[in-house]
Amino acid sequence: MIGYLKGIVSDMAEGVLILDVGGVGFELRMSGIDIAKLPGIGEECRVYTHMAVKEDDITLYGFYSKDEKEIFRLLITVNGIGPKGAQQILSAMSAEDLRFAILTGDAKAISRAPGVGMKTAQKAILELKDKLGDLEPEAERDAGQIELPGLTDARGEAVLALMALGYTSTEANRAVKLSDASLTDPNDILKDALKYIS
Repeated sequence: MIGYLKGIVSDMAEGVLILDVGGVGFELRMSGIDIAKLPGIGEECRVYTHMAVKEDDITLYGFYSKDEKEIFRLLITVNGIGPKGAQQILSAMSAEDLRFAILTGDAKAISRAPGVGMKTAQKAILELKDKLGDLEPEAERDAGQIELPGLTDARGEAVLALMALGYTSTEANRAVKLSDASLTDPNDILKDALKYIS
C-alpha cells in the first residue's frame, strides 16, 4: 500500500494530478476541491493516497489531507458507492461538509453530488452515522430539533431561519460560521450569512 507520495507537481487537469516522484510520474485521481488546494506546477507537495485495484485496472486516488482520505475510505464501505462515486461526492462537498451532512441526516446535500441519488445518500447516512459518532459532531438532530454546539442562541436562530428559507442544514451552518463573529442579533447574523450562501 502507498500511504502518501511526496514529489513535484508535474501537471494538473480536471480530476487528475501528475506527481513526479524521483523521475516517475504518478497519475492520481483527485477531487477538484483538493486540486485547488495544491501548489502550482513545479512546486513540491505531499498527497495522501488510496489504491483501488480491480481485475483490469489499478487506480491511485489522491487526497490533500488524511481526513479526506479517511472519509473517502468510509464512503467506499457503503454498498453502491465505489471509489469513483466517493470521489464525486468529495468533489461536490468538502470532507467537513460531508461529515456534517451525515451527522445531521442531510441527504439532500449529499444527493447533489453527480451520480448520487437520494436513496444512495440516505444509505450513506444510515451506514456511516454511527462510524462518525465517535468524532466531535458539529450539529446533531434530536427529536426534530437541531442543536448547534458552540453556537450562541442568536446564531442557532439564524441557522434555523436559513433552513426555513429552503437551505440545507449544511449550507445554513456553514454560512453562519462564516458570518461576522461580532454580530449578536439573529437578523444581522442572517443578513450577513446570506452573503456566504452560494
